[in-house]
Amino acid sequence: MKKMLATALAAALLTISAAQAAEINPAVVFDMGGKFDKSFNEGVHAGAESFTKETGVAVREFEPQNDTQREQALRNFARRGQTPIIAVGFNQASAVKTVAAEFPKLQFVIIDSVVEAPNVQSIVFREEQGSYLAGMLAALKSATGKVGFVGGMDVPLIRKFACGYVQGAKAGRPGIEVLQNMTGSTPSAWNDPVRGGELARSQIERGADVIFHAAGATGIGVLQAASDAGKFGIGVDSNQNHLHPGHVLTSMVKQLDVATHKTLVEARDGSWKPGTQVLGLAEDGVGLAFDSNNASIVTAEMRARIDQAKADIVAGKVRVHDYMSNNSCPN
Repeated sequence: MKKMLATALAAALLTISAAQAAEINPAVVFDMGGKFDKSFNEGVHAGAESFTKETGVAVREFEPQNDTQREQALRNFARRGQTPIIAVGFNQASAVKTVAAEFPKLQFVIIDSVVEAPNVQSIVFREEQGSYLAGMLAALKSATGKVGFVGGMDVPLIRKFACGYVQGAKAGRPGIEVLQNMTGSTPSAWNDPVRGGELARSQIERGADVIFHAAGATGIGVLQAASDAGKFGIGVDSNQNHLHPGHVLTSMVKQLDVATHKTLVEARDGSWKPGTQVLGLAEDGVGLAFDSNNASIVTAEMRARIDQAKADIVAGKVRVHDYMSNNSCPN
């Protein structure tokens, strides 16, 4: 009799669990630049698509066209009972804080910022570590002794990329010169490929032969300009090596697709937890992309230097300064 009751109880729990798993109704609010920016947003979109293909659970999406639409979209999804709701980009931090407080029973996720709330999961990355490797590779590849960086919106997070890049470049080649430009001071800086191309061409005219961008869709113009000039670009967030094979030296990848897929799976199976996740080289949260598109332009010696640098950072032998820790970058 006890065995029969235990079996029945187990079956009932499985039924309840399956019902709970089927109840999640996720949504994503992207950052400016759109979900097909071939960079930051698109990495999140890929993770959501992967989850849908795997589970059959649809993920609602919204692409804001201006700043005011972020909070509106989050609140509209919340009113419909969507959960978890993923907010893409640090610009959504205040909106997430506000809306999450209004809907305490729903789950919220913010990528690239930290919001401390009992129903919010924050996912951030050690961009400085991946950018350090990108800077080292750029310095090893450069024939001119000058490399460049083009950022999107001039904010501490993008300065964090730039600072890591400079540190890595100097480690790879002492005395190298790093040219830097930011695209603008408003969210439109993420979606201006024409301006990105202009900045890249200006740096090329000044001698830069490898240019790293951390500029969202604006970076498409950077990579195009580098390719047109016979120079090298470095992609960001998603693997952009395929955009200009032979002219994209590498991409500093943030595993946005993996992080997005993981948080959705956790929400579905009941293991989702609020709090902050920090993903760096040790967690394979950031890194450089090597594939058939850049195999001919990255030598075995370069790869060996990058692999050693990664191992040294993971082991704590090399410490990469985080610009956001004190809003400064060492000389």
